[in-house]
Amino acid sequence: MKNTFEHIFENNKAWIAEKLSTNPAYFENLSKGQSPEYLYIGCSDSRVTAEDLMGAEPGQIFIHRNIANLIVPTDSNVNAVVQYAVEHLKVKHIIICGHYECGGVKAALQPSDMGQLNSWLQTLRDVFRLHQAELESIKDEKKRFDRLVELNVREQCINIIKIDHVQRMWYKTGFPQIHGWVFNIRTGELIDLDLDMPKEFSDIRKIYDLKPLG
Repeated sequence: MKNTFEHIFENNKAWIAEKLSTNPAYFENLSKGQSPEYLYIGCSDSRVTAEDLMGAEPGQIFIHRNIANLIVPTDSNVNAVVQYAVEHLKVKHIIICGHYECGGVKAALQPSDMGQLNSWLQTLRDVFRLHQAELESIKDEKKRFDRLVELNVREQCINIIKIDHVQRMWYKTGFPQIHGWVFNIRTGELIDLDLDMPKEFSDIRKIYDLKPLG
């Protein structure tokens, strides 16, 4: 374990030297603040790192990650992240990014008592329940797994537009725009699900809109 930690700090020194060799003011500029246009909400899976798969630099993406990229209404952490992103950073885009071979999604397909994870995964199991007929019609297990990943991204995008901070900014500025992506961990490809979020919101507006109709 000691060697592992030593290696991490050696990597950090090499990274610092690399950045300074191309731009001596790199860290001075980095310390001045952030103005990202994107809020990325993804899975905590160690194989799925937002900056790497998007080819982004530090300061370009505001990031929140949790198991299975869920937007849980009672989760104060994700709500605080969303509020800060839309009200203070004024991000123009919110990206919900799932990934194939997601352990959380697999757990929802194979219900079992997982202790502390039970309450968290209930949101995912609700997605399964909402789309149970479609999912059970898919006989190929891997394709069913992949489809639940995609449907989960869609449902979490819908959950985002239910949040008051998002709706207020949406009505005020027209932003943020909501995007649903899937990372194909088998190929490295990012897939845009091309969700029509204004239509999705229109379909549920009567139920979830926080601004009086009229």
